[in-house]
Amino acid sequence: MGRLFGTDGVRGIANEDLTAELALGLSVAAAHVLAEAGSFAGHRPVAVVGRDPRASGEFLEAAVVAGLASAGVDVLRVGVLPTPAVAYLTGALGADLGVMLSASHNAMPDNGIKFLARGGHKLDDVLEDRIEDVYDEHRTGAPWNRPTGAGVGRVKDYDEGFDQYVAHLIGVLPNRLDGLKIVLDEAHGAAARVSPEAFSRAGAQVITIGAQPDGLNINDGCGSTHLELLKAAVVEHGADFGIAHDGDADRCLAVDHAGEEVDGDQILAILALSLRERDALRKNTVVGTVMSNLGFKLAMEREGIELVQTAVGDRYVLESMKENGYALGGEQSGHVIVLDHATTGDGTLTGLLLAARVASTERPLAELASVMDRLPQVLVNVPDVDKSRVASSPELTAAVAEAEAELGSTGRVLLRPSGTEPLVRVMVEAADIDHARAVAGRLADVVKSALG
Repeated sequence: MGRLFGTDGVRGIANEDLTAELALGLSVAAAHVLAEAGSFAGHRPVAVVGRDPRASGEFLEAAVVAGLASAGVDVLRVGVLPTPAVAYLTGALGADLGVMLSASHNAMPDNGIKFLARGGHKLDDVLEDRIEDVYDEHRTGAPWNRPTGAGVGRVKDYDEGFDQYVAHLIGVLPNRLDGLKIVLDEAHGAAARVSPEAFSRAGAQVITIGAQPDGLNINDGCGSTHLELLKAAVVEHGADFGIAHDGDADRCLAVDHAGEEVDGDQILAILALSLRERDALRKNTVVGTVMSNLGFKLAMEREGIELVQTAVGDRYVLESMKENGYALGGEQSGHVIVLDHATTGDGTLTGLLLAARVASTERPLAELASVMDRLPQVLVNVPDVDKSRVASSPELTAAVAEAEAELGSTGRVLLRPSGTEPLVRVMVEAADIDHARAVAGRLADVVKSALG
């Protein structure tokens, strides 16, 4: 059996890759592994289980709940809520385990299972590996040690989770949002109720799109991966700006009053300055990835803020933040982590803090976003090459050095082997888009000839 857990839990086509049997078995295995690790010592274990609105989430939730309860874990079922809400409630309720059923920004046929440890933090890789091993061992015939009688878990719907999470979001805000008109695109996803409620309670005038989930329409032409509808709605309604989430609402992208995109790097830059003004930017540092736009790096240098860059992936951003005590980090894609108030990316929280900055400064979002110039960025995927030789090819090393010298301080080159496919990603930034395309094209040709 290949590794089930990826960088963000177990994910696949629901009822094909991710079946009810797999969901149930992994949940039982997770309960046994955490018990084995001592997480349940001295008390009756409790799990928080939530999901996004996908139709498949209904039967997968039932399987997860059945698996946990059969292993002696009491379950608080919070229903349709964002991933960061499940993480928050896992911590706030003192639960031993959190489970979120979602495939984030993926299309509706997909779904996923993400296990969270006590406190709402991502489960350690070692524990995920152990869960896989235990699941596989019992899948092939080893009997489970099953509780009976009063030892089985009890299941309860926890409807209070919605208000608890919204109250948490409002409590984080440094100021109200009165006077702002904001369009929210909820991607027909997990934040369809939470996000409008939070923005409205904070004082904003809210217009929603993509907020009628029917189990089938999640991420369908809307949300953070499809900004066209939001751009049009912001202009049509004369709104101050718009906010877009993905299916499980751990991402946030924005659109200014003119319909121009404000990406994750720009949002990070705005929030970094905001936190620094409030003495909340610990160690005067923000964490990004190697894919952060060069314009973001230059802006942070100009503002006197340190930038730490990690490998691509919000998990690596979070690891750096936790290890070094940083308060703010994120990705261009809109995963923004404010570690004092969330254990994962939280799209609603990010949007609220962005809106609070607009309200407190009385400056348009476009003006705030101009703190950084987003340099044109070209990404070319070169397939069917030996990606293992990216770092060792003399021909490629020479070509990259030549390109870097040509671009100077106003450009950047990054070659990344794909983690899942036999291809190399060539990324080039330059002050001029045509220049970036030309350099990227030449480098892609060298990659093909050197590694093909």
